[in-house]
Amino acid sequence: MSGEYRNAFDSSISDREGFWLEAAGGIDWTTPPTSAFTGGRWFADGELNTCVNALDRHVDAGHGDRTALIYDSAMLGTVRSFTYSDLLDEVALFAGVLVKNGVNVGDRVVLYLPMIPEAVVAMLACVRIGAVHSVVFGGFAAKELAARIDDAEPTLLVTASGGFEPGKVIEYLPIVEKALALTRAPKPTVIVRAREGITNEHSWLDWDEQLVDAVAAEPVSVRATDPLYILYTSGTTGKPKGVVRDNGGHAVALMWSMHNIYDVGEGQVMWTASDVGWVVGHSYIVYGPLLAGATTVLYEGKPVGTPDAGAFWRVIQDHGVRALFTAPTALRAIRKVDPHASELEKYDLSSLATVFVAGERLDPDTYEWVSRTLDRPVVDHWWQTETGWAICANLRGLEPLPIKSGSPTVAVPGFQVGILDARGAEVDAGTEGNIVVKLPLPPGTLVGLWNDEDRFRRSYLDTFPGYYLTGDSGYIDADGYVYVLGRSDDVINVAGHRLSTGSMEAVVASHPAVAECAVIGIHDDLKGQRPSGYVVLKAGETISEDQLRTELVAMVRDQIGALATFRDVTIVGALPKTRSGKILRKTMRQIVAGEEYGVPSTIEDPAVLDALEKLLRR
Repeated sequence: MSGEYRNAFDSSISDREGFWLEAAGGIDWTTPPTSAFTGGRWFADGELNTCVNALDRHVDAGHGDRTALIYDSAMLGTVRSFTYSDLLDEVALFAGVLVKNGVNVGDRVVLYLPMIPEAVVAMLACVRIGAVHSVVFGGFAAKELAARIDDAEPTLLVTASGGFEPGKVIEYLPIVEKALALTRAPKPTVIVRAREGITNEHSWLDWDEQLVDAVAAEPVSVRATDPLYILYTSGTTGKPKGVVRDNGGHAVALMWSMHNIYDVGEGQVMWTASDVGWVVGHSYIVYGPLLAGATTVLYEGKPVGTPDAGAFWRVIQDHGVRALFTAPTALRAIRKVDPHASELEKYDLSSLATVFVAGERLDPDTYEWVSRTLDRPVVDHWWQTETGWAICANLRGLEPLPIKSGSPTVAVPGFQVGILDARGAEVDAGTEGNIVVKLPLPPGTLVGLWNDEDRFRRSYLDTFPGYYLTGDSGYIDADGYVYVLGRSDDVINVAGHRLSTGSMEAVVASHPAVAECAVIGIHDDLKGQRPSGYVVLKAGETISEDQLRTELVAMVRDQIGALATFRDVTIVGALPKTRSGKILRKTMRQIVAGEEYGVPSTIEDPAVLDALEKLLRR
């Protein structure tokens, strides 16, 4: 492979200093860095403010009237636009609210908000004063919110009275109240953004009232290595891992990616159909487009049902979207409802250049349907909460490469991707193994886990010294194209949301009728994967499978959240185990998928496996 991509990739490895210092030139620094990578950190002697780079510098350059943010609520039927000047004014004023409520540099602020402009405002306001935000997706249950409050120990919590879903309203305040009752951390101050039509009966501080006497806050310069945000991701132990992102490396990497991966620049419109609670929302609803001076779309709605399967096409037409970034789940949902894309005929998609997908594997059927339906490049790219931006991609702004169905194309400059076997040896092209990235990771990736350096090393660095362990398996073909086949642990991917089966097992096991259980990820045509529970009852229990299913679904929904989509429960006589007591989950997954499998030599009782196969394949 040769050309612009190869030149950029080689330079990012052989001339790391020169490559990334040049990229750093795209960012405004209060103290420019003199080196790119020193002492294991990126741009260590540089200082900046990320909010200034996202807002102030565009206003100062005379672009204050350019549209920064379009809020399109299919739930409410409203659209609001914010220029860069508008957004800067709102952010600076709410930053003043944070200051008057005792938030200082380095303090944490938890944000538990729906997809409303105030979510973007609150994130950037934290960054403006050097505080560290931790956004928690509004669909998470009280127990999950409490776990994140316990870990981050925030000074302040910002929430809303609720969120809107098709056909229902989700009240946030009872969830927040329950979470605060569960938490062991000092209770944070709470600010609530009231939403019309949703009850707000608590005595916490009101967003609008707090703005009345607030004074706009000036930006605070921080070190490039200071934390920008904490974002929690599921861990296999059930305890969430707080991924820490820094300021300098993050700004440089996202700015570089906007031009080279997404081919989006000043004044152009990017719509990332995600949620600010996920890493995709952090990187490409909020920070990436604003750093690049582009226009970002904040969409409150669904791909179908708000009001129909033409919702995405309407948004693209109405706002002149150049790049759409979504998950395969959303595209499968549209296809399920409107397989012949009849709704598409109503809209003009001439502005759309590229469709980007991530969050889970893009299956060939969906890829072919979207490519044929939209007649646009459909670019799968692969990344993680931990990396913050793409590990592998088809770099549309640098050198578009041929697309291969099933592959996110090639390693992005800075990411030295390799495949290792269980012993840590490199494998031949086309051979499946553990996907790793040679250290050091490029800018913008995680710098650690909040308050847990040991877990950071155990989770990512110790398995293969000198490499970052992605936790995914796959292979690289002879052309250098990477193929990601799935998780190599027991974290499953439900509609782009990584969820721990261990957490679900803990909930299922707490049912009084359950002796032991296993939860595995099985294929789902719509969501990619979904959890399926297998339960052994306690001796003498007579509960029916239907009743047990109803009760377990309610428990998982309450303790994990509705987004887990847990609904499959099967009562079994026993679970297959090794002699050491480890449940053979991989073998169970193979049985359910109808795949061939070998009986592990370590199995305790092969008869259990035979009985399970008859049950699961019936």
